[in-house]
Amino acid sequence: MLNVIGLTGGYGDKKIVKDVSFTVNKGSILGILGPNGSGKSTLMKLISGVLPAESGEVQIEGSSISTFPPKQLARKMAVLPQLHTHSFAHTVRETVSLGRYPHQEGWFSSWSAEDERAVLEAMSLMDIRHYEKTQIDQMSGGEQQRVFVAQALAQDAGILLLDEPTNHLDINHQKELLDTIKKQAIEKELTIVSIFHDINLASMYCDQLLLLDKGSVVRIGEPHEVVREKDIKSVYKTRISNHPHPELPKPQITLLPGVKNKIATHQICAEDFEISNGMVLYRSATPLKTVSSAVVNAGSGWFRNFMNRHVDASYNVDDSVQEMTDFIEKSGLKTTDTVGMMTAVQTQDAIVKEYESLFGSVVIAVTAGVGNGVDVSKAVERSVRVGTINTWILVNGVLSNEAFIQAMITATEAKTKALQVREVRDPLTGTIATGTSTDSCLVAATQQGESLPYAGPITELGKLIGVGVFECTIKALDLYELAKAKNL
Repeated sequence: MLNVIGLTGGYGDKKIVKDVSFTVNKGSILGILGPNGSGKSTLMKLISGVLPAESGEVQIEGSSISTFPPKQLARKMAVLPQLHTHSFAHTVRETVSLGRYPHQEGWFSSWSAEDERAVLEAMSLMDIRHYEKTQIDQMSGGEQQRVFVAQALAQDAGILLLDEPTNHLDINHQKELLDTIKKQAIEKELTIVSIFHDINLASMYCDQLLLLDKGSVVRIGEPHEVVREKDIKSVYKTRISNHPHPELPKPQITLLPGVKNKIATHQICAEDFEISNGMVLYRSATPLKTVSSAVVNAGSGWFRNFMNRHVDASYNVDDSVQEMTDFIEKSGLKTTDTVGMMTAVQTQDAIVKEYESLFGSVVIAVTAGVGNGVDVSKAVERSVRVGTINTWILVNGVLSNEAFIQAMITATEAKTKALQVREVRDPLTGTIATGTSTDSCLVAATQQGESLPYAGPITELGKLIGVGVFECTIKALDLYELAKAKNL
């Protein structure tokens, strides 16, 4: 365990670090964040004892580091500085072997099997054994960084102090290095303190974060407690957006530019939709911010092309995403720029209508078939029959993240009401259907014009979505029933 209590210090009469306190337990990683000049490297020097503290104390397992002789302290604490200078060249093996110096009675005079094991293991962990005989001054900055991390690991200390360990490394080697450090922390119960410039990496790999500004602690805690928009904006003096990591319960940030690219004003209009017996297609002049449950590019993103493609009722493909991707590319569109949906409904019967309000307008597009109507309250395993309701809501305006979600909720409520009015029933239960088992919904916005923070049914936007989706779904269901009657 590393315990830092009221640590204060700097250079001469200038205090750089002021009253910093924290505790790092065995098996955990603390990341230190802060802008250039915030005191991160100075704090690391104070923790390691390289720089004498003006006040405060650093303790290892309850004992002050001042009570440890230098060699004994080095057995307990390994340090990876930010920069390295070399007065002469070493090979990779020689450089890593220097990490064993604290365990020697003299310069390599008592080299042991344990020393050999530690050096070989450290080189293997950093994937540098094939560089064993290479002169370190002949290596790239990233390769050198991995060598020095191996040296710190070979020291076999219980505490690791790392100053920007991912410096000079490409993204793959950053991940590999931090994966290794994290694994070592867990398996060997290491106590690790590391400086990071990359907030996202720090959030992913650290158990705790310490945000430093002008030598003082702004915030300390778990990543979700520290990586907050208000604090990061204040400390780094820059605009950011906070969002969750896709796989981990950790926050991530996205930088927002101070200068935006000039984007042409774009208005979504119903007459610009291309409707044929093969698909409904809308091509936007500028990317639209989109949330959808599509086959291709589901989730959120920015897209220009929106396709609702007709497929035969007997469509049965093992990998529908890949098949749809191939179809989009054969249609002359870029998969990375296109949201793709499928429907067995005749797309020439699509209903597309524009609804205007004081804030702007909304375009609603619906294709509807209810051959597999489902009462969701009685959903059970069943075979899927022909029929899907695909609903698009395209908004001329600026939607908040909350508004995107509310728009989907409002649209779903309106669709369900339309099924109730038309008395569409679940053929298995005989009760009123709430949708079909393969419905899809899409909400897209120009992100230009008036700000629309909410889209619930009490808001102007929500009212348009509610009325529009209801009316378009009713009309689409009428066309579906006419088409079905003709085929009987």
